[in-house]
Formats: sequence, C-alpha cells, structure tokens
Amino acid sequence: MSAKSVNKTGAFVSRKRSLEAKAVRSIFVSCIIIGLSTLLIGLAIYTLSLVRQYIDNAFSVSVYASQSVNTETEAVGLAEAVMAIYDDLSEEQRQTIGTDSYRSLFEHLESDHTYNELLQLLSQYYRSDSISDIYLAMYDERTSALVYIADPDDSNRLSIGDWEPVSETETRKFLNWDGQGKLYDVSYTEKYGWLCTAGVPITDSEGKVCCFVLADVSTEEVWAGMRTYVLQITLAMTLIVLVLILVLYKKLMSNIVNPINLIAQRAGLYASDKLAGVEESSHFADLQIHTGDEIENLANTMSDMERDMVTYERNLAKVSADKERIETELLWANRIQSAMLPSSFPAFPDRTDFDLYASMTPAKEVGGDFYDFFLVDDDHLCMVIADVSGKGVPAALFMMAAKIIIASNSMLGYSPSKILSLTNNTICSNNKEEMFVSVWLGILELSTGKLAASNAGHEYPAILDDRGVFRVFRDRHGLVIGAMENTPYKDYELTLKPGQKIFVYTDGVPEATNASDELFGEERMTDALNQNTDASAREILDNVTKAIRVFTEGVEPFDDLTMLCIDYKGNK
Repeated sequence: MSAKSVNKTGAFVSRKRSLEAKAVRSIFVSCIIIGLSTLLIGLAIYTLSLVRQYIDNAFSVSVYASQSVNTETEAVGLAEAVMAIYDDLSEEQRQTIGTDSYRSLFEHLESDHTYNELLQLLSQYYRSDSISDIYLAMYDERTSALVYIADPDDSNRLSIGDWEPVSETETRKFLNWDGQGKLYDVSYTEKYGWLCTAGVPITDSEGKVCCFVLADVSTEEVWAGMRTYVLQITLAMTLIVLVLILVLYKKLMSNIVNPINLIAQRAGLYASDKLAGVEESSHFADLQIHTGDEIENLANTMSDMERDMVTYERNLAKVSADKERIETELLWANRIQSAMLPSSFPAFPDRTDFDLYASMTPAKEVGGDFYDFFLVDDDHLCMVIADVSGKGVPAALFMMAAKIIIASNSMLGYSPSKILSLTNNTICSNNKEEMFVSVWLGILELSTGKLAASNAGHEYPAILDDRGVFRVFRDRHGLVIGAMENTPYKDYELTLKPGQKIFVYTDGVPEATNASDELFGEERMTDALNQNTDASAREILDNVTKAIRVFTEGVEPFDDLTMLCIDYKGNK
C-alpha cells in the first residue's frame, strides 16, 4: 500500500482551520448576534414604556396642578393681563426680551399677589421626581411663541412676560386640543435638547383658553430611569449568552467534532497499520459513536468497510490470477460504493408529502456518479446528484469523498450555493489529481414547496410544469466543483405545487449512444418522461431506463446512468 499524504500546515494554522475552531467561531458569532439583537429589542421596548410612563406622569402632574390653579388662584386674570401686554408689543419691542426695558413692561404684574401665589403653588409640584419643570404659559399662534406667566424654576427661571419660539405644530396641537386623550408634544431645541411637554389648558368662564399648566420631561430623566435597567439587562444577557455558548460548544463537540476527529484518528491508524503490514486489526468496530445521524452512519460504514476489506484481503490471498484479483477488488469497491448510496425505498415510509426514487447504474464495476437525499430537518429535504470526472475506482473514491463533504456541509443549514462553495474549497485544498465533479443540489421546503437549488456545471433538471408536461429547465450554471478555489455559485428558487415532479440526472442519460453513434438526447428523454406523467417516481425512472435500453440495444454503456425523481405531493 502506498503512503498517503495530507495537507501539511503549521500547528497554529491547523488549529485555526480545524473544525473545532470553525465551530467555536460560528457559535460565538451566532450567540453574540442573538444576544445583541435581544438586548436591543428589550432596551427599545423598555425605553418606549419608560417614555410613556414619564409622559403619563407629566400629564397627571399638569392635571392636578391645573385643578389647584383654578381653585386657589386668579390665574385667568393674570394670564389675560400678560397676554394683553404681549399682544400690544411691536416686533421691535418683542425682540428686546431680557432687557430692563422689556421687563419693565411686566414688572407691575410681578408684585401681584396672584403671581406669587402661582409661584408658590407650582413650586410644590416642581419637586416631583418625574418632571424637570412645571410652569404657567400661553401659546401665541400669531407669533408661534410660548409666553411665560409663572415659572418656579430657580435655575432657569423665565420672568413673567418672557417668551420663547416654538414650532407651529406644537402651537396648533395645544390650542386646538379637543380634550380627548393626553395632551403632549415631543420636540428638540438647541437650548433644552429633546423635551417632552405635557399640559392642561386653563379656561375662563366662557370656556376660552387663557393659558396652560405645562410640565416638561427631559431626556435626562428618561436616561436616569434607564441606567439601572440597562446595567441589569446587559449583565443578564451576557450571562445567558455565555451559558448558551458553553452549552452549544459542549453539544457540538460531543455530537460532531469529537466523533469526526475520532473517525479521522482511527482512519490514520488504519492507514499506518496497513503500511506496516499489520493484519487482522480492528480500528472502527469499537468506536461507540451513537449520535443517531450521518456521523454514526459514517462510523458504521467505515466499520463495515474495514470488515469488508479484511474479508477482501483474505479472499485476495487465495486468488492466483490477476484478473480474478481485479474482479474481486472491483466487487468490493462496488459494494462499498453501493453502501454509501441510499438504496432502501420507500426512503421515508412515514412521509406522505413526497415520493422519491433514485438509481445509479455504473458503466463499469464502479462509477463516478452518485446521488444522495436526506432530511436536513423535518421540513427540509436535501437532494444531490453529481458526476465525477473519469471512470472506475479513482472516480469512485473521489465520489465518496465528495459525497461525505457535501452531506456534512448540508447538515449545517447553509443555502445550496454556500454548500457548493464550501465543498469546492475543501476539495480544491487537496486535489492533487485535479479531478472535478459536476453537482446539482436542491433543498425543498416540504411545507411550502419552495425549492432552493444551485448548479455546479451539471445537467439541466427536467420539471413537470403546470400543464402536466416535463420540460427541461435551463438553470444558471456555475463552475464544476474542484476546478478553481473560491468559485462563486448562485441560488435560484422554484415553487412546486402538489403533483409537480422534478427529474435530475447525469450526462449518461442524454449522451447514451446507439450503434449508429446517435445520442439519446434531451428530446427522447423528455418523450420518455412524458410517456406517463401521472406515474410514480420509480415508474418515471423505469420509463426512462427502458427507453435508453431500447435505443442503445446491443451497445455497451460508455457512461454511468444515474437518475433521481421526486414527486411533490404537499400537505393534501
């Protein structure tokens, strides 16, 4: 047995590219994204709730304050007096706000006992933790200004008659309030930043609005209320994410990484023992891998392969002629290859939403074609059909490697194009013989009939359309797998209706040749498919096989003949 070679890299690079490292990175990134998304959504919901709470509190304070103002003060008269002076001001006089001349116009009102009563009354409500200021003011629609009547805020007190510009929207909202719901407005100013103003109107005996009791809530109050929550939720989410990462890491290591590494280790020991001439050794029988998935099947297959190889070697020693030795070798290779392909039909006897059948007839004892199908989860069926370059044992070995790589990548939940891209890069990384494989891969969502597929240089699929006729669907091709690293692949989507079928095949079907060197071709293939479109998936393949045999009667097949048909029934 000749020595085998693997991709030689340094220890650091090997760890970086290892399946464990990739799994850790994927888990870490996924958990961080989920954690951050959950944290941001939670903060957004809490912020909206907190803002709404502050608005409700501000409005409630305004309501209570307005009741006190109405019953305990003569605020209406003071407001009317202030607005009468303000309305008589010219534009030039209003622009002198803050000057002694401007304030002299209103100073006689500051000595009014009503003004002092209002300041004392509002000061009692100003102490509330839920608001930043409470004051009496009136909106002037003509000048879009807020005219202050009484403001108890010592840090930024505005004198009676002072005014500030406000938006027309806020002015109209407060002056035209119909009394329904809560009256508030959220706006941004250079002086105060983001500010929410809630208020209640004060009316005279005729129901005319004379002024408003207004309460402000700034972003500082909101942020102060959020600090503790932000810290608590951040710590909680961090802990949850770390626990989730640890749990997923342990699960992934125990169910995927460790079993694969164990199989790889035993495969290396198997190769070393064979090179050393060790006989009657057992490397895979005692692996004790019970993951219940493709990895367990792979371990069982390797155990069967080793057992078959031991049997083969015993038989080979008894064979004296080279021809018999080669035939025995090919026989075991055929058995190993057949064991790698799903061969029990119906494949999913408990599923009524689809029917599937596939077959592979090699041109020689072993071939380079293969098909595969498996459930990624309860709602997604992955289907693969491929054709390896070349014939015989080399193609069969390359086929088995490609099949395992495709199946492993498919179970990670990627799109068809991503699966083909990862498979291509893995094969290109150690493809010294420069072999390649064409692949059609589709993932069918069984509940909806949506099919996502990608084509790496393979034959076009044939689809039973709405009129009940099989037609070749000329999808977009990518480069074959193994030709060039980092090759991009594209996905396309189809939606299957109940009763529709898809037929995929290798080039052995259209390129089957008769004695006159004529090709079977796509037209004869679709004629065979349309012979009975209501037939089962197995009968569809039988019809195509019979048509090829009649066409090529007396001629040995040159290429492998591999076909797969799925009949989508849906949830009827």
